[in-house]
Amino acid sequence: MEWNAEDTIAAIATPPGEGGVGIVRMSGPRSRAIAAEIFISSRGRDIRSARQRVYHGHIVDAAGQTIDEVLLHVMRAPHSYTREDVVEINAHGGPAPLNAILQEALRHGARLARPGEFTLRAFLNGRIDLVQAEAVIDQIRARTRAGLQAANAAASGALSKAIYAVRDVLREALAHIEAAVDFPEEDLPDLVNKSLFARLRGAHRQIRELMDTADAGRMVREGAVAVIAGRPNVGKSSLFNALLRDARAIVSAQPGTTRDRLEEYITIAGVPVRLIDTAGIRESGDEVERIGVEIARQALDSANLALLVLDATQPPAPEEAQIAGELRDREIPVLLVINKTDCAAVAPENPWPETPLAAVCAVSATHGTGIRELEAAIAEILLGGAGIDAAQPMITRQHQKDSLRRAEESLQRLFDADGVSPEFMALELRDALAALGEITGETTPEDILDAIFANFCIGK
Repeated sequence: MEWNAEDTIAAIATPPGEGGVGIVRMSGPRSRAIAAEIFISSRGRDIRSARQRVYHGHIVDAAGQTIDEVLLHVMRAPHSYTREDVVEINAHGGPAPLNAILQEALRHGARLARPGEFTLRAFLNGRIDLVQAEAVIDQIRARTRAGLQAANAAASGALSKAIYAVRDVLREALAHIEAAVDFPEEDLPDLVNKSLFARLRGAHRQIRELMDTADAGRMVREGAVAVIAGRPNVGKSSLFNALLRDARAIVSAQPGTTRDRLEEYITIAGVPVRLIDTAGIRESGDEVERIGVEIARQALDSANLALLVLDATQPPAPEEAQIAGELRDREIPVLLVINKTDCAAVAPENPWPETPLAAVCAVSATHGTGIRELEAAIAEILLGGAGIDAAQPMITRQHQKDSLRRAEESLQRLFDADGVSPEFMALELRDALAALGEITGETTPEDILDAIFANFCIGK
C-alpha cells in the first residue's frame, strides 16, 4: 500500500456531470499553502494562517484570470475527515470549473488522489477503523433506508464496539495464561480457572451471534436478485407490475409479448431486490423469442430467488415441470406463485413433489390480492426469518464473516482440547485475536486493504 504522509492530494469530490455546487478537496501538509496560491479572498484574508472557517473569493489561474467564484473551507489538523489539513473548494458544479480548479491545485504541487485515499488517510491516521471505513462506501451506495441505517450504525462504531468487546476478553485471558506460563514457580493465584473459561465461552457466543447476522447483513448491503420465470401468458409481466405498483411492463393476452428482460429495484423488508421480468420459457421457432428464452435462462444463473408463475385457470403443463426441473438443478430457492386466482380458486400446493419449493403463494396480479403475502414469503426466504435490526451490530461482508469463523474455530479447538497445556491455549487465543484484528484493521493483510479501498470513488 503506497502512502506518503508528506504528499498533498487533491480530487473532485462530487459526482461527474452538472450541478449547482461541486467540490474540489485537498488533504495534506501543503493544502493551505496551495490554496493560498490559487485563491483570492474577497476581503483580503491570508488563508495560510487560517483556522477552521469559510472564506469567500475567487480561484484564479497562472495569468490571474478568474476561474470561478467560490467558498473555501479550511479545516486544520486534527479536526478534519483525514486528521490532516483539509481544504474544500465549493465551486459551480460543472465539469469545466471543477476540472480547471483541480488542474491549478495539481500545478501548484498537489497530486491526484487515488480511489478511496481520503478515507484511507482517515484510517491510517487513526480517526476511524476498517469497519468504519467500509461503512463509508456503504453509506454512499445504500439503496434502502435499512441499508443506510446499517451503514450509519457501522460508521458510528456499533460493530467495532462489539468486536472490541470480544477482543478485550480474549486479551485478558491471554494475559492470564501467559503469566501462568512465564511464572510457573511464582506464588500466583490460579489464573487459568473456571471463571476464565466462562468468560471465553461468553465471547465465543458473541462471535457466533455476530456470524448469524451475516446473511441478513449481506442482503441489506448487496441486495438480492429475484427472477420471474414461467411459460408464456401466465401473468409474469402482470406480477412484475403488481410488485412494482407500476405499469412498467407491457401486458397482453398474446403469448410471448415479453422478449427481453426488464429490471427494476423494489424494497422488501429493507432488502433492495432487483426484480427481473423475463420472456416465457418454451420451445419456439421464432428466432427473436428463442433469444429471449436464452436471456431468461441467463438471468436465472445469477438469481438468489426464482418466482415460478403458474396459471390458476389451467392445469400444470409438461413444460412447466421442465422449468421446475431446471430451477432445481440450479439449486435456486423456488417460490411458486399461482396467479389469476380471481378467475379460478386453487389450492396452494406443490404439483411437483420431486422439486422442493421454498414456498407457495396464490395471487391475483391483476387485482393485487395476495401480493403482500407474497412479499412476506420473499422476505422469509431471503432473510431466513431472521429479520433486520439495522441499528444492531451486523456483519455485511464475506471477509468479516471469514475472520469471525476463524476466531470461532480457534476458540472451539481450545474448548475441545480439555486439559491442554497453557502454551496451546495461548496459541489459539493469539490466532483468534489476529482474526478479529483483520476486521478492525489492526492485523489486516495489505492486499485486503488495497482491495477494500480500490472500491471507493476518487475524492472519497
